[in-house]
Parts: sequence; structure tokens; C-alpha cells
Amino acid sequence: MGHGVSQFTEQELQDYQDLTFFTKKEILYAHQKFKALAPEKVGHNRNAKLPMSKVLQYPELRVNPFGERICRVFSSSRDGDCTFEDFLDMMSVFSDAAPKAVKAEHAFRIFDFDGDDMLGVQDLRQVVDLLTKPQRLSDQDMQHLLQNILDEADLDDDGALSFAEFEHIVDKSPDFANVFCIRL
Repeated sequence: MGHGVSQFTEQELQDYQDLTFFTKKEILYAHQKFKALAPEKVGHNRNAKLPMSKVLQYPELRVNPFGERICRVFSSSRDGDCTFEDFLDMMSVFSDAAPKAVKAEHAFRIFDFDGDDMLGVQDLRQVVDLLTKPQRLSDQDMQHLLQNILDEADLDDDGALSFAEFEHIVDKSPDFANVFCIRL
């Protein structure tokens, strides 16, 4: 077998391909990237789980203000620690090949800090805080921005964004799919 292929059977590669937006070659490349984060831990242990601190060393996550939140959302244990399958799922969703609807669903989950299936004022405030770090907005500017977001996107005037309202905004954003990408 070729270099790196011995980690997975042909059936496992096929299963990963069926469950992601990747080719078999991209899956093997993703595994190389995952293994490079902690070669001593991953080695020949296909079930290795990397701590979030290691996963956050991936270049695109290290500079992403939502890196920790992304790890938590994709972690099967919800603590930010990731198995290769968690990592592969994350990379697949953020790939160019992933449909905009899949990206929107995961973006919503990342922005829904309190997990109530709504983007309330506190969720939106955390999103803005992370995006504007380290220059925090003044309370007045934050209130004004949050009100503008809700005025534009909160179609049912309940003070929060449902997934349908969020998806409506994403549909009006032609660059959303391009911005919501992480390269392997």
C-alpha cells in the first residue's frame, strides 16, 4: 500500500468519502494534517483524540476568532477535543465543496453560544465581540449595531434570529460560502 494509505481500509476511505465532501486523496491529506498536529499521539492510533489546544494549532483555526467555538461544535464530546472523524467533519464543512446550506447550518451552531437554537442578543454580542477583538465597541456602538442586525434580520420581531432568519440573511450574502472556508 502507498504512503499513509495503511491507516485506513479501502472501505473506510469509501465511507469517509460518502460522508464528507472530500475525495479519498483529500481524506488522506486531511489525516496527514491531523497527524502533524500531534504525531506522537496520533502515530498509528487511529482513534486518537487531540486536545483542543492541539487542534487550535491548525493555522486557519489559530487565527480564527471562533477557533475554540468551532472546535467545541465539531467535537463529538462537545469539549473541543477532536478525533480524526471530528476533524474531518470540520474540514469537510469548511471546504470549498460544501454547499452553502451546510455551511449556514454549522455557522448558526457556532454562533449559538447558549445552544438554545436562536441567535439572541447575547449570542450576537459574543459574535461581534469576537469579530472586533481586541478593539471592543463602546456600549452605545454595540447597542446600535445589534439593533441594526435585528432590524434587518429579525423578521418576526421576537428579539432573536431563528435558523430560518439566519439562513435568509446568508442567502442574501453572496460571499458567505467563500468566507466560511478553511483550507486543508
